[in-house]
Amino acid sequence: MSNKPPIEVPQGAIRLNTDSQKLEFFAQDRWYEMATEVSSPIAGRGISFSGSSGSNSIEYINIPTLGDAVDFGDRTQNIEPSQNACASSIRAFFGGGEGNTDRIEFVTIAQQGNAIDFANLTQSRGAGPAGVSNSTRGIWGGGRTPGTQSTIDFITFASGSDATDFGDLSQARQWPGGFQSPTRGMFFGGNPGSFPSVRNTIDYITMSSTGNAVDFGDMNRRSQIGTGVSSKTRGLMAGGQSTPTPNTDIIDFVTIATTGDAQDFGDLTTGTKGAAGMTNCIRGVFAGGSTPSETNVMEYVIISTKGNTIDFGDSVDTGFSAGTSNAHGGL
Repeated sequence: MSNKPPIEVPQGAIRLNTDSQKLEFFAQDRWYEMATEVSSPIAGRGISFSGSSGSNSIEYINIPTLGDAVDFGDRTQNIEPSQNACASSIRAFFGGGEGNTDRIEFVTIAQQGNAIDFANLTQSRGAGPAGVSNSTRGIWGGGRTPGTQSTIDFITFASGSDATDFGDLSQARQWPGGFQSPTRGMFFGGNPGSFPSVRNTIDYITMSSTGNAVDFGDMNRRSQIGTGVSSKTRGLMAGGQSTPTPNTDIIDFVTIATTGDAQDFGDLTTGTKGAAGMTNCIRGVFAGGSTPSETNVMEYVIISTKGNTIDFGDSVDTGFSAGTSNAHGGL
């Protein structure tokens, strides 16, 4: 089929090229192939690196449907996770963790199996650190080594190389939470070294560059070990260990492209810290955590609305967890 059109073809016309079997559109004086995106059969799969009692389990859910989690495989280490996961559309990554490890490991989201060692953070880091990502970079901020850290590290998913210094959070703190849009990575809450001196700070970075985090605004309460989920435009911050009460059930939200203080979204069914956050940009799922006893409850919200959580099902494991997905707000 010729790439040269007859003179009478209108601008913006669309055709199927019968030679290439590709859709094309007409602009100026010729046909151009249209970019298309193939839908993944496992799009909307949430991955949870689970278990605070010496467990190394990994489990998964299908976010568009309700139901119990399914065993995925095992991590390379028996360490306590908390918000230190991030993902591309293909792989889910887990960096650092209690025991102050510097290991970064990954699983292929479409294939059940055990995690594989990927590379290392710039230093060993427990108490988080919080993970955020876009389609090309995984980024971890905060934690402790054993002193409380402000360091932000990043990896390029395609490289397989060790992490590189990105910049610093606005405050050194452990147990922060995180979420993202395709442009910004957000870090919230945490504490500077000892509870109950927790923060209500929200920071942001531009993930395609490097540099220090910038103040975004404040949460409605002070907390650590909270859980973040997001669409491409709205970020939610749920639960955590707060003051004056041990755990909070509050869910806050912000519009990621702006700056400003958080607004009230709704509530978890009970005060929970350390839950895994998983999202397909429509639903935000909170799985496991501590209430303060370890729980296997999974609940969800619709991110574009406001309201309290609804039961989703049960996780395989209990306790502190780190969650991500192949359809989160950064992709």
